[in-house]
Amino acid sequence: QVQLVESGGGLVQAGGSLRLSCAASGIIFSTASMGWYRQAPGKQRELVAAITSGGSTNYADSVKGRFTISRDNAKNTLYLQMNSLKPEDTAIYYCNVRTSGPSPREYWGQGTQVTVSS
Repeated sequence: QVQLVESGGGLVQAGGSLRLSCAASGIIFSTASMGWYRQAPGKQRELVAAITSGGSTNYADSVKGRFTISRDNAKNTLYLQMNSLKPEDTAIYYCNVRTSGPSPREYWGQGTQVTVSS
């Protein structure tokens, strides 16, 4: 059974930092592509950052230079370091995994709330 457990969300003032974690189990973590998405109230879910199995990354323009995605294959954990947070970063953040192989699958975490106060 695949499980993605996110943690690290919370309430922070503008300019502050948070680090999100996503602990995965039930998948071959090292070969999976992973990402963080977010959904603000009344808006569509959007990609924040992604990282391939080889470590290549890409970011939404709105977070470039402020957020860093990383992965620790030994710990089966995905991270999102968020610095210089802005009120517009307020959203539920979701971990996403896409497995590789002949039958690729996609999985989502339950989400963690990030609230940035002005």
